Amino acid sequence: MLIPTGPALSDPRPTLGQAKAKLEKLNDKADKVVDQYNTANERYKKAKSTYTKLNESYQRKLETVAELREQVVGMAVDSYKLGEDVTSWPGLFGSDNPSALLSGWAVAGQLSRERAEKLAAFNEANKGLKAERDKAQEALQDADEERDAVEKERSEIRKLIAQQKKLLKKLGAYNPGNPNSTGIKYTGPASGNAAAVLRFAFAQVGKPYIYGGTGPRGYDCSGLTQAAWRAAGVSLPRTTWQQWAWGAGRKVSLDSLQPGDLIFSEGLGHVSIYAGNGQIVHAPQTGDVVKVVKLSQYGRRLVGAVRP
Repeated sequence: MLIPTGPALSDPRPTLGQAKAKLEKLNDKADKVVDQYNTANERYKKAKSTYTKLNESYQRKLETVAELREQVVGMAVDSYKLGEDVTSWPGLFGSDNPSALLSGWAVAGQLSRERAEKLAAFNEANKGLKAERDKAQEALQDADEERDAVEKERSEIRKLIAQQKKLLKKLGAYNPGNPNSTGIKYTGPASGNAAAVLRFAFAQVGKPYIYGGTGPRGYDCSGLTQAAWRAAGVSLPRTTWQQWAWGAGRKVSLDSLQPGDLIFSEGLGHVSIYAGNGQIVHAPQTGDVVKVVKLSQYGRRLVGAVRP
């Protein structure tokens, strides 16, 4: 048997340090992609809502026009039976200026006041119908484009999640969490709104991190902060970037933190809640759960803080 005498082959398995470094990079990337997904999803929901409202308005107007058209046709039939001249009535439906046509008829005495009013109502309702339809179609197109953007970000997230889970399991650090967790009791120094925020956030401890999650069975980082502050009656935007922008006039220094403050990190890719006593509560990343950790052991690059 020949025994190789060349240099030994290197071990392809990553060291613990290398695996943790890789996981940190994956987490940073996932934070950004999840925020992009949340942003695209918010735009999609807004565009879809706009379309729904415009389309409902268009459908109502369409029904109104149909009802008025039936009345106009009935008037024409009645006039015909009475031997009145109705040859110019079709012009109302195709005239470039039906209002002028109606005015002419009224002056000529060809229409009673009641009939003139009905025809005018039909003209007014019919006039903006095409514009209503076009606006609804444009809004639907916007919603479709935003939906495609959401799906693109979702596809990228799924790839990252698969990598994160694989690496976490190799490290023996994968925690699926418990969607039914009742959390832990908050006993810190917060009061007022901040106390309500932290009681809610601590009650979520143990629930899984879920990208796009807004509760109650799991959260992503900004989904948790939004839900926690909602429990105190304060409406925060959905994404980390939006929450940072929303707090433009409410920023506080990191050395003067108070319970309930939002702490932003990793280039605004992540947000957590300061709990007092040097601790934070947050939803970290895939394969982990809502948890309380010491800020000094947080290990993420801090950007700034906001006091809602």
